[in-house]
Amino acid sequence: MGAGREVSISLDGVRDKNLMQLKKLNLALFPVRYNDKYYADALASGEFTKLAYYSDICVGAIACRLEKKEGGGQVRVYIMTLGVLAPYRGLGIGTKLLNHVLDLCSKQNISEVYLHVQTNNEDAINFYKKFGFEITETIQNYYTNITPPDCYVLTRYTVPSTTKK
Repeated sequence: MGAGREVSISLDGVRDKNLMQLKKLNLALFPVRYNDKYYADALASGEFTKLAYYSDICVGAIACRLEKKEGGGQVRVYIMTLGVLAPYRGLGIGTKLLNHVLDLCSKQNISEVYLHVQTNNEDAINFYKKFGFEITETIQNYYTNITPPDCYVLTRYTVPSTTKK
């Protein structure tokens, strides 16, 4: 015990019984309040929504929505939220959450993942760019009660894998 002890970061699925953890995190992390549809979409996404624990303390989460693309029936993933409490940033927790979703996309041949980010949130923009996301659109007045109200759409396209492991 003591010095040098490895601290574990673990992910857990979101279910009805721990949905309150996600609600508490969102209150602490984001300037926006999320409605019941957000939580229903998060629950419906199954493995695409995860809570992150640092030594058994819930410190972060990723919540996604699975969407059908127009015309094709293909699925794309919308990252509704990804956040880690400030004292636990820089420890690889956000990376672990995002990599979990990107790995799922790869395994399920989902070729598009996208999200919205406030135009002044440079930390988030730089974080996503490290994973191959690019700014694909700017939407004016996307947010109603926060400044600036504009957002970027960040998208990551992947070529579906042709080799099965």
